[in-house]
Amino acid sequence: MNNKKSLSLALVFVSVFAVSCFECVVSTTVTYDHRALIINGKRRVLQSGSIHYPRSTPEVWPELIRKSKEGGLDVIETYVFWNYHEPVRGQYYFEGRFDLVKFVKTVQEAGLLVHLRIGPYACAEWNYGGFPIWLHFIPGIQFRTTNDLFKNEMQRFLTKIVGLMKEENLFASQGGPIILAQVENEYELVEWAYGVAGGLYVKWAAETAVSLNTSVPWVMCRQEDAPDPIINTCNGFYCDQFTPNSPSKPKMWTENYSGWFKSFGYPIPHRPVEDLAFAIARFFETGGTFHNYYMYFGGTNFGRTAGGPLVATSYDYDAPLDEYGFVRQPKWGHLRDLHLAIKHCEEYLINSDPTQQQLGNNLEAHIYYKSSNDCAAFIANYDSKLDATVTFNGNLYLLPAWSVSILPDCKNVIFNTAKVVTQKNSDDNSFARKTTVNEVLLSASSWSWYEEKPGVWGNNSFTDSRLLEQINATKDTSDYLWYTTSINIMSDQSKEFFLVIESLGHAALVFVNKKLVAFGYGNHDDASFSINEKISLVEGNNTLDVLSMMVGLQNFGPWFDVQGAGIFSVLLVDPWNDKYDVSSVEWTYQVGLEGEYLGLDKVSLANSSLWITGSVPPVNQTLIWYKTSFLAPEGKGPLALNLTSMGKGQAWVNGESIGRYWPAYLSPSEGCNKSCDYRGEYDSTKCQRNCGQPAQTLYHIPHSWVHSGENLLVLHEELGGDPTKISVLTRTGQEICSFISENDPPPADSWKPNLGFASQSPEAQLTCEQGWRITSINFASFGSPQGNCGAFLTGTCHANVLSMVQKACIGQEQCSMPVSTANLGDPCPNVLKSLAIEAICSD
Repeated sequence: MNNKKSLSLALVFVSVFAVSCFECVVSTTVTYDHRALIINGKRRVLQSGSIHYPRSTPEVWPELIRKSKEGGLDVIETYVFWNYHEPVRGQYYFEGRFDLVKFVKTVQEAGLLVHLRIGPYACAEWNYGGFPIWLHFIPGIQFRTTNDLFKNEMQRFLTKIVGLMKEENLFASQGGPIILAQVENEYELVEWAYGVAGGLYVKWAAETAVSLNTSVPWVMCRQEDAPDPIINTCNGFYCDQFTPNSPSKPKMWTENYSGWFKSFGYPIPHRPVEDLAFAIARFFETGGTFHNYYMYFGGTNFGRTAGGPLVATSYDYDAPLDEYGFVRQPKWGHLRDLHLAIKHCEEYLINSDPTQQQLGNNLEAHIYYKSSNDCAAFIANYDSKLDATVTFNGNLYLLPAWSVSILPDCKNVIFNTAKVVTQKNSDDNSFARKTTVNEVLLSASSWSWYEEKPGVWGNNSFTDSRLLEQINATKDTSDYLWYTTSINIMSDQSKEFFLVIESLGHAALVFVNKKLVAFGYGNHDDASFSINEKISLVEGNNTLDVLSMMVGLQNFGPWFDVQGAGIFSVLLVDPWNDKYDVSSVEWTYQVGLEGEYLGLDKVSLANSSLWITGSVPPVNQTLIWYKTSFLAPEGKGPLALNLTSMGKGQAWVNGESIGRYWPAYLSPSEGCNKSCDYRGEYDSTKCQRNCGQPAQTLYHIPHSWVHSGENLLVLHEELGGDPTKISVLTRTGQEICSFISENDPPPADSWKPNLGFASQSPEAQLTCEQGWRITSINFASFGSPQGNCGAFLTGTCHANVLSMVQKACIGQEQCSMPVSTANLGDPCPNVLKSLAIEAICSD
């Protein structure tokens, strides 16, 4: 008995000891000094990428994070979205796409770290900047200033999120992945508008954050007056010239824009990877040690989550992972190689401050020493036009304009930002190639419809003797607000008028006597607009119905929370220029559409008698709901809904909102170039695409939102379109290419110190998305091939290496081919040769 008791006590002791040791092992300390974040006593060079959990679905989080890790990231950064976590004050929601804890744990399971940007102001082109709309209706509140009402609510939410993370043991000191937290967001850009109160608010926000005892450092991005111990960080396209506000803080970059967001009516922004890589290399060259992509995966603004005004549903952001989660090449691969090259330099970067060496006009080197003869170097040509040859450490190096070369041993160049040697895709659009896309047309589908009637539709309408501001009237429960009044025309009055309507935004349909007479709209930079339309009235009573439409609440700017929307002036101007102001007559208001009130988007109403069914649905008709069912195309990947034939509205699949659409809003016809010169400073208008076309025609349907058998599609069309031309697409494969020359560097991952890197051969490397394999080789030539991916041609010098490439690659998920005459033969001696390969990946 005593032996058993002793044994039990021993086992208890061992168990307690094991648990204690386990906690000791997994607990992580995070501090910082002037060079870097220090994790468990060691300085770290960290690559980070933004992935916002609600802009995808939990089913694909592991895949996105896996691809991020394979791309060389160490950290995943995300905002926390207050308005969806607390839609009603005191009522919290952390489920589905908004399961923050699950997302953080998914990152941890992949072995990555987390930077949690709690804010709670996010901006992020997210509705109302992430603030819940109920906050706006607290009497006397003022956002983001020394207003006690606001500070109390902000502190309560910060405490809620920090408490939730602590409960789940997610901070680094608890064995979790969270190594950084952020309070506020880019407040410096608007601080001037709040006067002295702005500076006091910054100090309060910092003190509040520190008081929450997270045990990890807090940052304030783009906040020069961030008080100690808060780290102020840089946001922008370039941060190499950034200096923290204290010599005790590291140089950190929290938002490096991989592209830019899309807006309805604007061209599509594109940032060349050569410039993006140049900016990153310059940052690490000049002393940076933490860098984050905004975004690494942008995703989708499902439902009404898009901010405003007029931010598109796609939040693709030209990121290394596209909106659907596919790898975007060559951006992903070139940046992966950059991360590898910087990682090879890490022990030097954390050991010393850089030593600058001028090499010529707009030419310089920064050297990191371990000892006098052991170093790593970055050599840069920041001239925007001229290539250069420089001498460094007794060796000659060719530096293309606007480029940085990385030398992890101060001798061998293993990466140059302007030399893109990674795999390329045939097209930037995942669904562009008909050969690797399955498309199902809905023309033969059985369509049903429901027609909205202009004006007030229910008994929950209300009246006022003035024009009401829209957000205060709707409380953002709907994009729509009906403004309805009557105009009485006497027998001796003119029947012809100009109707002049002024709106704060964002769009409006105008009906006179229930007939559509006008449509007006603003744009992302100025949502306000005017309508000046000639109308004919009749003697007696006339109805005027205006449907004012929101396209995302404002998310940025000083006092953005009080920027209004909707109609603010209505005038009638007769032929003699006499004006009749009808702004202050009695108006009747109706929030939302009748179809919204009925729930036509819901699966439960799919078989309702409310729907009209016929062989051919009405087309090009305003304010109409459409319904059909479709069979999802075969495949396991995401789907895209092609809405090119539609005008403006919203769409739902199986009751899930895939967002707002507006293909009828075309971007200006000018402002795009066929080719984009990456050299020189970038801004969001420099390399635009799709001028004269819609910002978005394809709309993301997550695969988890469809099922085998029939799926319900519902659309609310505001302007008019043709639903019979809608199609559903899915990827069945991909077309990939490689183009490598003999004088390109060997792969960055093949470099090892003192192993003769320069004598190694460059390689053509091909990799399919996981689950696909190389099934065919469409082109393979070694010599002087011409053209681009998807349109290669043999040149005057040509060795047919098709069979060799087929043998190495067919049936493989990835393959490589050394580019050398020893391996491929020599079809034209003494001529620089290249290998071009075009392949198809599929099931």
